[in-house]
Amino acid sequence: MSMGIIVMGLLIGFMVGLTGVGGAALLTPILVLLGINPAIAVGTDLAYNSVTKFFGSIQHWRQKTINFKLMKYLAIGSIPSAIVAVFMLQLFDSFFNNQEEIIKHALGYVLILVALTTLFKTFHKEKFESNSLQMKPLKEKKGLTIAVGAVLGFIVGLTSIGSGSMFALAMLYLYRLKASELVGTDIAHAFFLVTAAGIMHAGIGNVDFMLMFNLLVGSVPGVLIGSSLSAKVPAKPLRTIMALMILISGFKLI
Repeated sequence: MSMGIIVMGLLIGFMVGLTGVGGAALLTPILVLLGINPAIAVGTDLAYNSVTKFFGSIQHWRQKTINFKLMKYLAIGSIPSAIVAVFMLQLFDSFFNNQEEIIKHALGYVLILVALTTLFKTFHKEKFESNSLQMKPLKEKKGLTIAVGAVLGFIVGLTSIGSGSMFALAMLYLYRLKASELVGTDIAHAFFLVTAAGIMHAGIGNVDFMLMFNLLVGSVPGVLIGSSLSAKVPAKPLRTIMALMILISGFKLI
């Protein structure tokens, strides 16, 4: 048991519960900046996310707030793509021995993208609320949905980031969903995606299970405390601060 890691998990869980900003976008860069091997940071974060998303998925399944057809189309694209990303990482490391550099740079660019999209969503949410694509039925957007899943799934497999934040943004823009259904579908899809990617990373030795356990011990109560306070704290300033922190982390990793 490491008290420092538990406290870090507590703080990250607290901020996720308070702001809704994705945990991977906070956790993975912190682990890397603390000196943990980038591949271990990514793999451990995916395994950690699998556990947290599992409990969230059960809750949303009980509440019937999961759009299973949309989740299926996203998963058809995202899961194979994430697996390909992990294979490519291992292949590049075998030939060029540069896995750490690839992950660090990919993390940096993805963090910048996540930070900018979070800021855009925070200040221009109305642009996501109605557009012509949302009006089309899901069956007409099947190919687009699978393609979105494939692109974002590859990023998740490579960096562990985006299973919640980027998929949620894509769903907000492309589909007309109730707020609860968007969250439920996002979490349920993320569970299958990060589990598949996490298993792949575990298979090549990229998961530190003791580190994951320590993070979970801290983050579970942190999320509960943060969620209970979220209604009492203004969300926009906090999300802005979190997005700026993620942006700075991204530039530091490039």
